[in-house]
Amino acid sequence: MVRNTNQADASEDSDQDRETEYEMTRRRTVLKTGAAMIAGTAIAGCLGGNGDNGSNSSNGSNESGAGTSGGTDTSMGENGTTMDNGTTMGNGTSMENGTSMENGTSMENGTSMENGTSMENGTSMENGTSMENGTSQGGDNGTSEEFGGTTVTSGETTNVAIVSSPAGFGDNAFNDLALDGLRSAATAENITINQVEETEQSQYQSVQANLAQTGEYDLIILVSFNHTEALTQNAADYPDQNWMLINASIDEPNVAGYTWANHQMSYLAGVAAGTMTTQDFSLGEVSTTPDSAQVGFVGGVDGSLINAFERAYVAGAESVNEDVEVAVGYIGDFTDTATAADIANSQYDGGADIVYHGAAAAGRGVFQAAQSQGRPAIGVDSDQSTTLPDFQDVIMGSAVKYINEGTREVALAVANDNFESVTGSNVLTLEDGAVDFTIGQAFEGELPDMLTQNIEDAKQGIVDGDISVPCSASGCQ
Repeated sequence: MVRNTNQADASEDSDQDRETEYEMTRRRTVLKTGAAMIAGTAIAGCLGGNGDNGSNSSNGSNESGAGTSGGTDTSMGENGTTMDNGTTMGNGTSMENGTSMENGTSMENGTSMENGTSMENGTSMENGTSMENGTSQGGDNGTSEEFGGTTVTSGETTNVAIVSSPAGFGDNAFNDLALDGLRSAATAENITINQVEETEQSQYQSVQANLAQTGEYDLIILVSFNHTEALTQNAADYPDQNWMLINASIDEPNVAGYTWANHQMSYLAGVAAGTMTTQDFSLGEVSTTPDSAQVGFVGGVDGSLINAFERAYVAGAESVNEDVEVAVGYIGDFTDTATAADIANSQYDGGADIVYHGAAAAGRGVFQAAQSQGRPAIGVDSDQSTTLPDFQDVIMGSAVKYINEGTREVALAVANDNFESVTGSNVLTLEDGAVDFTIGQAFEGELPDMLTQNIEDAKQGIVDGDISVPCSASGCQ
């Protein structure tokens, strides 16, 4: 292995780059408007006869004397159930065992309420609240909740702040994936997002503290390992503040630490590169040659975390070709695209067929070099053939991790008062479906079957424990 490190003010506290769906434990909310559920009253389901106090029934339901249009003060059904102030029930609706409805609530189309606690199958309630498909006990006017395919809509706002890594937002990888997960959560819940870009690690202590001091945020998300030292102090100083730390964890009860298996996805990238460097392949202006087995790696900061990307990539390449040579270079940060391009160009000039990067936003420079050289490259964190479509012609594949699923999960847990379900150290692996290798869009159906087979064999070997990938999700210690 040839290791050529470009020096630039690099810190050992390195940053790290970017839908298996993770199951949520969600609370059931209590609907406080639109209907009251009161013990000691009942309407027997699907009654066809007359109720008490002059009420009558139609369509198999028990209704007030005014009929389904409502408007009478009170009607009383069998077993003492009450329906007040114009409440209506229609089309086979039933209420059993101690339930009452008040203040104009309507139930239609076969809905049932049993044991005073549940409303099922298409029930509607006025004041804009709906409960469907087996949900029971809902929230204040309007909160939205999903479980078992059910959505309950409700109105409390959850305020979330997200602070970038040194690479910043707009990296088309790590930071943007984290933000995407929040935006997805905001479509399911009433969530506001304060996007805070801070690329200087020296400022993280004060940025974190300033956000916590406001008392405005139900959750503060910190994108990257670089926040760890500052959070160690701030999590203790602000014990009532909920925090999420990405790609690291600390032992505090108010912190959800989420780390993805960067080493496993990088191993798969190495398998892909090691396979293709021996192939006589061409697609458009891009080609590889079987003359020699050489590939490259360009990292951001030369430190523990990104070293795991490097070492796992090398191991993956060597697993399919023990004679492969891997050129390695480091930029010194995660934003310098020019230096990234210089390193990648030197690796391509030296005979590398394919270059993989672990450099966040700076990785764009690797793709620029790939285009100028007519060689393939491998992206990181997200499917960069879609997030950077201008380079789709050279991005053979990407080592991906679903950070967006993690931020979505934690935000929804907070919105549903269930933050304790996600606290602690959460390590998300290939077995969880949290990391993978994906083929670039322009290369789908164009690569040799051997590549697909080698990738699948490597995945199975990792999951079964037959393959030991160097380092760990948190880095090389």
